[in-house]
Amino acid sequence: MTQYFDSLETRSDEARAEALTHLLPQQIARAQVLPGYAGALDGFDAAQMTDVANLARLPVLRKSDMGRAQGQAAPFGGLTSRAAHDFAHVFQSPGPIYEPGGVAHDWWRMGRFLHACGVGRGDIVQNCFSYHLVPAGMIFENGVRAVGAAVLPAGTGQTELQVRAACDVGVTAYAGTPDYLKVILDKAEEMGVSLKITKAAVGGGALFPSLRAEYAERGIQCLQCYATADLGNIAYESAAQEGMIVDEGVIVEIVTPGTGTPVAPGEVGEVVVTTLNPDYPLIRFATGDLSAVMEGTSSCGRTNLRIKGWMGRADQTTKIKGMFVRPEQVAALVARHDSISRARVIASREGEADVMTVRIEAAGGEAEHFAGSVAETLKLKGRIEIVPPGSLPNDGKVIEDLRSYE
Repeated sequence: MTQYFDSLETRSDEARAEALTHLLPQQIARAQVLPGYAGALDGFDAAQMTDVANLARLPVLRKSDMGRAQGQAAPFGGLTSRAAHDFAHVFQSPGPIYEPGGVAHDWWRMGRFLHACGVGRGDIVQNCFSYHLVPAGMIFENGVRAVGAAVLPAGTGQTELQVRAACDVGVTAYAGTPDYLKVILDKAEEMGVSLKITKAAVGGGALFPSLRAEYAERGIQCLQCYATADLGNIAYESAAQEGMIVDEGVIVEIVTPGTGTPVAPGEVGEVVVTTLNPDYPLIRFATGDLSAVMEGTSSCGRTNLRIKGWMGRADQTTKIKGMFVRPEQVAALVARHDSISRARVIASREGEADVMTVRIEAAGGEAEHFAGSVAETLKLKGRIEIVPPGSLPNDGKVIEDLRSYE
């Protein structure tokens, strides 16, 4: 197995900048003619957009913009020149938002991350990301194929069956959310089954240091990536574990939240991404995530920009158990019941698992009365606590994250 996925990972800053002088104007020119941008890129000379600094002149594309565009022109809102039937897959994310997917070599750019995890020919990867509607399962499957490994398309749930399959098939690597691997390993111990997993490629949630250390004690190297359903892979860890290396197929800017203005190097801000994928040219897409640029390059030899990884949300949207919970979902819960005056979702940790607690201001009633509405609106089950009206803090928060990311 070679040390790097391709030569792009180790090229000089000058070579990378030279490549962008051609690739970036081409991508902006593709976007300018798409109806989904609704003239937002008019007046800009694509030929002049030859470096990252020039991007700051362009407007930011937000999830809300995408939702409005898709409402007018389903399913992709005119943000691609290709019809839905020209893509291999069409996915749905909460909103709903629809994303296209391809099956060409490393279409989602997950190969570099999996290669950095040591996954390659001879490995069998138990892919525990969901395959239902959302793209995560196919994103990782596409990457596994790009590095020449085999896939066990396990999806989520049915842990006992997953353990049996991992044992029988000889799975050597895991792909999924950080927490679920521990569930599989603990179930395997309970069943008296020995597994051969030595590598883990995780995403979709925070990898807490204590959990990574536990995996290391069990002989498993666990690395994480930063990816989204719209963009695919954005950045990834290498074995050096010195921040996250930006993938060669995207451009990352860190801006003041709610604006498109770049922050000073090292300052925390919102992650804005421009993809170089000609099939789906997203220009300055605002992720809503916070991060910061790190100085220097990784000791692993990969030379691209590094970021500190996920550092929270620019808004109150929070990922719990691998699923986003958004303020509008909390508002929908309150609207369902006349007896609820306010509600607050609290994300916390117990052991190595996420816990969601929903505090509901109501004059009375039992927690079980609201359980169905919580599951339907928030798409997760959690603890429900009934508190007296007026007892929740009057600070504008409807989602509070109490987890420590140190």
